[in-house]
Amino acid sequence: MPDSALRSAQLTMAAHLRDPDQAPAPVVEERRLQIYRDLIYNNIENFISSGFPVLRSLYEDADWHALVRAFIRDHRCHTPLFYEISQEFLAFLMEEHEQRPCDPAFLTELAHYEWVELALDIADDAVVPDTVDAGADLLAGIPVVSPVAWSLAYRFPVHHIGPDNRPLAAPDAPTYLVVYRDRDDSVRFMESNAATARLLELLRDNDSNSGATVLGQLAGELGLPQDTVLDFGTELLDTLRRQSVLLGARRSSASG
Repeated sequence: MPDSALRSAQLTMAAHLRDPDQAPAPVVEERRLQIYRDLIYNNIENFISSGFPVLRSLYEDADWHALVRAFIRDHRCHTPLFYEISQEFLAFLMEEHEQRPCDPAFLTELAHYEWVELALDIADDAVVPDTVDAGADLLAGIPVVSPVAWSLAYRFPVHHIGPDNRPLAAPDAPTYLVVYRDRDDSVRFMESNAATARLLELLRDNDSNSGATVLGQLAGELGLPQDTVLDFGTELLDTLRRQSVLLGARRSSASG
């Protein structure tokens, strides 16, 4: 078969597998074609369902399968890696999907929260242990934020959403969370607040200032006395270290 004919046949098959109801079927035995259709759809749907279990639990079967079918039909993935389907599904929801009456208002936020859990679980980001002193003084040293600890803010309390808790509108106050992978490689979350979120932002972008200096900057931004922020900030830094959100303090080159 000439290359042009082979490519045309491949494109015809791909279009049909994406949208069996609308794209014409290629000249293939129907029994075999049905195997291909089921294999493609079921593998993708099973992976998405397992990656977004809470989101899946909120939908009637017909509405859920219509959503997955729209993803397969309309979205063009930018990676050949199967485990990144969840990221592609999230991109589809955030950038291409048009909200339906059956879709909750928190659809994209809940999907993002569930994707974060998967992304942190498989992330291979790491800090070389020799560059961090886990037991160092976090006020005197330069605190190091774990690369597998993400500070997040949502309009909805996504960590409480489920079949029995489906808010129709976002509350007045946003929800702040830190989702992180601990030293045992378990993904966990902690409720946070605006001040803690800002502290983590300052620390993540910091490579020269001590913890005390960063807390002083935070006090200025919040318009609070430095002593007050230093008191609760010292305890907060220790808590974040115990929970693996902070790894310790940066080692100086002199200390090896």
